[in-house]
Amino acid sequence: MSIQLRSADDIAKMRVAGRLAAEVLELIGQYVVPGVSTDELDKICHDHIVDVQKAIPACLGYRGFPKSVCTSVNQVVCHGIPSEKKILKNGDIINIDVTVIKDGWYGDTSKMYTVGDVAPHAQRLIDISQECLYKAIDMVKPGICLGDIGHVIQTHAEANYYSVVRDYCGHGIGMEFHEEPQVLHYGKPDTGLVLEEGMTFTIEPMVNAGKYSTKIKSDGWTVETRDGRLSSQWEHTMVVTSNGVEVLTARNEEPYKKK
Repeated sequence: MSIQLRSADDIAKMRVAGRLAAEVLELIGQYVVPGVSTDELDKICHDHIVDVQKAIPACLGYRGFPKSVCTSVNQVVCHGIPSEKKILKNGDIINIDVTVIKDGWYGDTSKMYTVGDVAPHAQRLIDISQECLYKAIDMVKPGICLGDIGHVIQTHAEANYYSVVRDYCGHGIGMEFHEEPQVLHYGKPDTGLVLEEGMTFTIEPMVNAGKYSTKIKSDGWTVETRDGRLSSQWEHTMVVTSNGVEVLTARNEEPYKKK
């Protein structure tokens, strides 16, 4: 396993890419309303990344993916393809996953949005899955193991009667979209890779209301819960610092301060 440790200059460049990715999620929220198509949301994100940020949408063309962001609605776990035919309706929940490339460096993040008025059980799933991410981030520092991160996510989700998807995970990131290490969202304490200062990776737990089993649709991309129940995901890119963590994709609404 070859793990890249980033220099201060590398991290400064990743900080820029991360901020741009966060900015896309901050601006798109106002457009997530009943009646909008996921294709329209993709176009707004694409145009902002390309025309305003002068950056590259990493998803577009990645292994053949046809759009610039992923839009995963309700029972879709991840990798949902934006479509003119997918019209959001009142009560839907949606994850928008944005990855921006700026000057060769990647920033990868996702956020859950509610469409109109959602049921309490859907809001609870969103809230608990976000808590899973935050609990994991708060643990990150040199010397802890990846198994510690997976364990805290799994424990919090299962304590709230949810399940954690096993088939997809977080990943190292830098000048490549997906690098080592793989960051599992379940696990045992004191197992796995030991974190070091300068490591950059994503944590992106996918939490299901029902069982953790998934299936891929015939388009080859869209991942759904096998039982058809709701799924929720949040994601951040971060760097291990000398005494903790810096969240490179932190949004202004969040508690993580940029350094």
